[in-house]
Amino acid sequence: MLLADTPFLRIEAKLEPVLDLGRTPYGERRIIPIVGGSFEGPRLRGRIIPGGADWQIIRADGVAELCARYALETHEGARILVRSDGLRHGPAEVVARLARGESVDPSRYYFRTTIRFETSSEELAWLNRILTVARGRREARAVNLEVFEVC
Repeated sequence: MLLADTPFLRIEAKLEPVLDLGRTPYGERRIIPIVGGSFEGPRLRGRIIPGGADWQIIRADGVAELCARYALETHEGARILVRSDGLRHGPAEVVARLARGESVDPSRYYFRTTIRFETSSEELAWLNRILTVARGRREARAVNLEVFEVC
């Protein structure tokens, strides 16, 4: 088995509205500010520190390339940097519903991301040495991620 059977972490990132930068030579550029949220798992839990963002490119084929950077703070005060790179796509009508802020069953679209962690905490140094993948769900003002460790 390549992935753990259950998520080791669940993340709920609270979002501001999309800042649309328009179409560039590379695609449609968007920034989505990450303004808070929470995370919880069997080994750690805490909050998302406001100030991160997801920098996106919507490609000509309709695929959203996701590039999120944000910080976590555990209930014990340890801080963790998050680097998340992924893809989201689906049928045109599903993507349009997501763009309108509608709730859509995540089985109707593809939303996967790879997540790497970085921390100075000695107790959480194991995070610096793992790879994870996440399955996502987009809501109107939030993203929910189930994060699985690659074994």
